[in-house]
Amino acid sequence: MDACREKLEQGLKALALETDESRVDALLRFIKLISKWNKAYNLTAVRDPLEMVNLHILDSLAILPHLKAPRIADIGTGAGLPGIPLAIFLPDCHFTLVDSNSKKTRFVQQAILELRLKNVEVVHSRVELLKPEVLFSTVICRAFAGMADILQLTGHLLADDGLLLAMKGQQPEQELIDLAENFSVIPLTVPGIDAERCLIRLEKPKHG
Repeated sequence: MDACREKLEQGLKALALETDESRVDALLRFIKLISKWNKAYNLTAVRDPLEMVNLHILDSLAILPHLKAPRIADIGTGAGLPGIPLAIFLPDCHFTLVDSNSKKTRFVQQAILELRLKNVEVVHSRVELLKPEVLFSTVICRAFAGMADILQLTGHLLADDGLLLAMKGQQPEQELIDLAENFSVIPLTVPGIDAERCLIRLEKPKHG
C-alpha cells in the first residue's frame, strides 16, 4: 500500500486539500475494503488499488469545495463513492448514502462500521421512494442518469436553495440543451486522470 499512500498524498496536495495522517489512513483502509469485497460483490470495474486512488478517491474529493453543508445525499452511491471519501474530510456534515442495490448498501454499511464514521447513514432504497424527514442542502449524483432524469428523481430531496451536483465526464451537451433550469458547468481537474471531468451545478430557488 506504500505506492497507494504516496500517490494519494501527492493527489491530495494537488487538490490543495488540508490533510492529516488519520484521513489518509482512513482513505487507504477504504481502498483495501473495496479491493477485498470486490472479489465477491463486484462493486467496481476498477480492480487495481493504485487506479482506485485516482479514479475513485481523488475523483470523489475533487468536488469537495462545491458542497453545501450541512446535509448531503449521495444518490446511487454504489461502493460509497463519492460519499465516503467526502465524509472522511467533512466530519461536521451529515451524509446519507442511497442505493437500490442491496449488495452495495451492505458493503457501504460495513465500510462505515470499519472506518468508524459517525456522520454517515446508508439507505437501501430507490431514490424516488426516498422521503427524508429533513431535506438536503446538497444532492450528489455520480454516473447516475441523464440530467432530466436526475432532476425528476431527486428534485423532492432538495431543501430551498439546496444544490444539485451531477458528476459527469465530458460536458453532456445534449442533456443540457433540454434543461429549463439555470445551471452552471464547473470543469474539474482530477490528479492522474487525463479524461475530461465536470460538475453540473443547479441551485434550487428559494421559495417565499
